[in-house]
Amino acid sequence: MTQRIALVTPPYHSGVVETAGTWPNVAFVYIAGALRDAGFEPIIYDAMTMNHTLEDIGAELERLAPDVVLTSAYTPSYPKAVELLRLAKSRLPGVVTGIGGVHTHFMYEEALTRDGDVIDFVLRGEGEVTTPELMRCLAEGGDPADVAGVAFVRDGEVVATPERPFLAELDGLPMAWDLVDWSLYRFYPLPDANLAVISSSRGCDQACTFCSQQAFWCRTWRARSAESVVDEIQMLKDTYGVGVVMFSDETPTLDGDRWRRILDLLIERDLGMHILMETRVDDILRDEEILPLYRQAGIRHIYVGVERTDQASLDMFKKNTEVEQGRRAIELINAHGIISETSMVLGLPTDTPETIEATFRLAQHYDPDLAFFLTIAPWPYSDIYPDLEPYIESYDYEDYNLVAPVVKPETMTRDELQKTIIDCYRRFYMGKLARIGSMTKEKRDYFIITMKLLMENSYLKQYMGGLGSMPTEVNALLKKWL
Repeated sequence: MTQRIALVTPPYHSGVVETAGTWPNVAFVYIAGALRDAGFEPIIYDAMTMNHTLEDIGAELERLAPDVVLTSAYTPSYPKAVELLRLAKSRLPGVVTGIGGVHTHFMYEEALTRDGDVIDFVLRGEGEVTTPELMRCLAEGGDPADVAGVAFVRDGEVVATPERPFLAELDGLPMAWDLVDWSLYRFYPLPDANLAVISSSRGCDQACTFCSQQAFWCRTWRARSAESVVDEIQMLKDTYGVGVVMFSDETPTLDGDRWRRILDLLIERDLGMHILMETRVDDILRDEEILPLYRQAGIRHIYVGVERTDQASLDMFKKNTEVEQGRRAIELINAHGIISETSMVLGLPTDTPETIEATFRLAQHYDPDLAFFLTIAPWPYSDIYPDLEPYIESYDYEDYNLVAPVVKPETMTRDELQKTIIDCYRRFYMGKLARIGSMTKEKRDYFIITMKLLMENSYLKQYMGGLGSMPTEVNALLKKWL
């Protein structure tokens, strides 16, 4: 009998990133494709983007009647993922549950010890092979201990099977884009276009101490061929009317020759796409001479992680970049008419009002189009965690969202830190608004939409009490341009 397997995004709302838009869970697209190829019936249900309550989710699960409910979680979404699985257990007698993602990959023992009553299996690492293999094992009455890359409870003890090696080949993985409800996904600055997320590579070869990705991928990096990446972009446009594509990978530009081939193919095919991406500061500097090709290829928005504006902190983070490189990278992005975005990480134990003010002033000097002032999140599996642990005041994982202060600086309260960060937002965007007349029309329109979304819809506003006096001042300035 074909098993119906629901891949469900937990109803967690993750902060300022939701200002930009809504996008599908690309990992589910890959796993659903692998499950279907193995003879199962996958369903993708994005409860988060649909803004479904737990009651809504319960009713939908009863309607779908899956045999298995799988979800995924990063650290702040983990509590909602557990709520989702608890709901599934209560509404679907006999259902099998599983969870994957970065958080439980590392924290499987804690998850199964605390929440093993509702988590049947933790799927660790990449899921395209592990998930159908586990489902087949269960359907045939096999022993899950024979499946690599899983963890579960047996006789009151946590059992973890050997980790599965990373996939050697990424080009041929099946994808189930036809299971995506495209009406849900939009990039708000271009609301008439469907938004897709694609993965052109997997991994990170850096050693940033605050980040989960380099640890999850064991500092390895694998890439799809340029042809495979551009073929997928074209297929998404031709088949599903996608107009905006966001690369999900942290360093799509790591291999300079491959990246140049991607740009050349995008220019050659002239797809008219709007492409959003993240990359490293040093890759932008490497590509200074070919940045005009970025623009021709459709790259319209680039995020680079500057993180801090003092060299001591960058060295502590093991960013492997210099302060001046961050400023120069943003300057180059701006010079080519591409939207520049960066973030500053605040709230370290050594931070004071003075160090935060210095970071803010240099952020202004760097002059990105968009800047986010984020609080340090002490991922319990990150390299920097032992240094932060003595200063942690909240152990509620939902607070680990880069918005709520979790770590208390030595000379500030968390409330003082919160107010200081909000003031950074207010002053940065008021400063940008005062110079709105000097922006190109494209950047001005983009910025105005983003500002309105930040004020009206951002989780930042809801969580941290709004942006102070910003809305009144903003409305007065915006009236000149709307």
